[in-house]
Amino acid sequence: RAERAAREIRAELGERAEAEGGGELVVRELDLASLRSVRAFCHRVLQEEPRLDVLINNAGIFQCPYMKTEDGFEMQFGVNHLGHFLLTNLLLGLLKNSAPSRIVVVSSKLYKYGEINFEDLNSEISYNKSFCYSRSKLANILFARELARRLEGTGVTVNSLHPGIVRTNLGRYVNIPLLAKPLFNLVSWAFFKTPLEGAQTSIYLASSPDVEGVSGKYFGDCKEEELVPKAMDDLVARKLWDISEVMVGLLK
Repeated sequence: RAERAAREIRAELGERAEAEGGGELVVRELDLASLRSVRAFCHRVLQEEPRLDVLINNAGIFQCPYMKTEDGFEMQFGVNHLGHFLLTNLLLGLLKNSAPSRIVVVSSKLYKYGEINFEDLNSEISYNKSFCYSRSKLANILFARELARRLEGTGVTVNSLHPGIVRTNLGRYVNIPLLAKPLFNLVSWAFFKTPLEGAQTSIYLASSPDVEGVSGKYFGDCKEEELVPKAMDDLVARKLWDISEVMVGLLK
């Protein structure tokens, strides 16, 4: 799928990109459900790329049945939070050396329904697929907030966002009754964003001069939005950071 997307982009931009001095589009494999894969990907980036201007943490899994990552983490928390946490930390040196640079973290409005339960981060005691998704998205925002604090003065900015409801296969684990599917499809075509529309806030935060130097904020539809208090709890953000470091092996 990635190679097909790359071919389409090359075909669309080919002549124009060449006329404007060119550029290279490469596809690299990265499985955020595997810390081994994250480390291998980052090693290759650090070996091959002289600079890193923008990192967009966009991958996600939504309301899946209970399953675990290769390293034994609950899948939604492991992919949506821990995989991105390790990825970003391993690339921080290159981002700092490339400053001014930007980190963009894709969250969700559903963060409001999540809680960071430090007694059961891995959902060993209980599992609710909706709650665990919301928790992972709250973790995204707390991670971005704490990272922004740690990167003050480095020239690297970090912001989080919600893209809105987008027509993608993110909801592949959601069970919609057969009789309701025609209605759901109609509603989604009428009210959900296209992938291009859903990407606009990520593109804005990655490239717009309007947010140059802006860090630690939360956006929707290319505008800053207010967060509920639990997403601004700096003590929880720091504790989550410390525990995440241990979980992904950055600290023993």
